[in-house]
Amino acid sequence: MKYVVKLGGAALERPDLLQLCAKSVADLARDGNQVALVHGGGVQLTKLLAQMGKKSEFVAGLRITDAETRDAALMVLGGRVNKSLVAALDQCGQQAVGLTGGDGHVFRARKKKTTPDLGFVGEIAATDPKWLDAIWTMGAVPVISSIALGFDGEYYNINADEMASACAVATQADVLVFLTDVPGVKGADGKVMRWLRLKEVAALEEQSVVSGGMLPKLNACKEALMHGVKRVRILPAESAKVLPDLLNSRVNDGTEVMVA
Repeated sequence: MKYVVKLGGAALERPDLLQLCAKSVADLARDGNQVALVHGGGVQLTKLLAQMGKKSEFVAGLRITDAETRDAALMVLGGRVNKSLVAALDQCGQQAVGLTGGDGHVFRARKKKTTPDLGFVGEIAATDPKWLDAIWTMGAVPVISSIALGFDGEYYNINADEMASACAVATQADVLVFLTDVPGVKGADGKVMRWLRLKEVAALEEQSVVSGGMLPKLNACKEALMHGVKRVRILPAESAKVLPDLLNSRVNDGTEVMVA
């Protein structure tokens, strides 16, 4: 089976949680699955920007990214965060290869057209998963940071959920899992929705039941499901240990997003 697992920046702040997620990914790979790990790093980037005296601003869950912020994102996501994940997998006995979306043109970006303008925020325009296939052939796990190179030669900050979805579609993954710092998608009653159909998302957005970072995440879920990914699940990172059993046993944690 082919898995794409997205790990959010908040989980990377806790060593115990990072180790749990790394072990779960390593177990998946050892079971003979091909696993790609896509990560964000928003928490770490926000901290660095604060140290630089820059305020972080967001529109619909997307970070406004000027050139200085983009360079900081490249340093944090493509550097410290990426390599800490490679190290965590190595500690679990699993070889990993860290890269950005720009390496080998695995992902090519174009500027995301929005109002207001978000600066160097991009969206995936093209994919070439041959390098991911090569890494899998060698028995390693590709660890991909959410930065991609544009056709104009500029690096763009990509929402990590969108990157994970594009990765799942490009590799024809069977399963896409978002490991998050929330228990799942909550309904109007405040309870986690165990199942969420795509047709229900618009109403949740209109009623402001879902907002902020959950909006691009649910859009990423939709893109994956509409382009052939069979299963998509939003799962709390604390429950990462269920990853190896996700397809073989009943899992009550998180939210399963479905077409219908």
